[in-house]
Amino acid sequence: MKKLVTTAALCCALATSAFAQDWTESKYGPEDEIGAANLITPESVLAASKLIKTGKTYNLGIVVDSKTPAFAPRSLSVSVLQPNQIESEGLGHNHMTYNDDIFMGWLGIGPQIDGLGHIGIKHTYYNGFKDKDFAKADGLTKLGIEKLPPMVARGVVLNMSEFYGQDIVKEGTPYTKEDIQAAAKAQGVEIRQGDVVLFHSGWLNLLDGENPDHKRYVSVEPGLGITGAEYLAEIGVVAVGADTWGVEALPFEEGDKGVFKVHQILIPQNGIYILENMETRELVKDGVKEFMFVLGAARLRGAVQMIINPIAIH
Repeated sequence: MKKLVTTAALCCALATSAFAQDWTESKYGPEDEIGAANLITPESVLAASKLIKTGKTYNLGIVVDSKTPAFAPRSLSVSVLQPNQIESEGLGHNHMTYNDDIFMGWLGIGPQIDGLGHIGIKHTYYNGFKDKDFAKADGLTKLGIEKLPPMVARGVVLNMSEFYGQDIVKEGTPYTKEDIQAAAKAQGVEIRQGDVVLFHSGWLNLLDGENPDHKRYVSVEPGLGITGAEYLAEIGVVAVGADTWGVEALPFEEGDKGVFKVHQILIPQNGIYILENMETRELVKDGVKEFMFVLGAARLRGAVQMIINPIAIH
């Protein structure tokens, strides 16, 4: 009996070790820094272009300013200057004048993409990179946002507000594997490898009107659950986004003692990008289910995240 127990324990330990090793070794090679973006190919881009039926375009990024609620302590401000012009009629005999602006703030605010250098597990990040080796004070030397290729893909929006029958989905609601499958089936849409998947919950409605509820908006949210994240990773999506500030359900799922586990499943374990504060309302209003998704993020060397405005073309 003792030998059987020891053998079982050894097998369990080996399985656990193998699992732990698996996510730290990218299937795209030891030097890979773009993860699921490898699934974007000329063939997949051409296929996505065939989704354009009307030519209508949609801004997926919300408008961002100093009042945009954000994960603390993130903030931003913009200062507009007229360099060397204040006491003149302009520059040169033609009196040229111009405005410049200085941005001061966090790049992970408002509509944003979380790069693969954003989230780790015990100081280990996508493809097994250790933060002590690449996370420098003046920028990441690996997994920086500048490595991200143009993101052009088939986009899918799932109307979770309609699925749950709630104008604004209740905070803490986790989108499980079963929920995602059922919502997709109800909409008559299939999630496929290489997709960008967006979830609509109506959460952005909290920021409308004369008295927006900033505190509620940024302290809790409905969102992707653990089994839902595992399911999308199994399919092999490129990115997951939502009309919320953190994409995953908060408070975290009942019985789960972890912190932002969905982020860990998507980013370090599977190289899947996260898109936060996405404007999905017009897409849902128009009954759009699939579309061509286009994103070219600013290539700021060493950046962890980036403020973005992806475009949906239908």
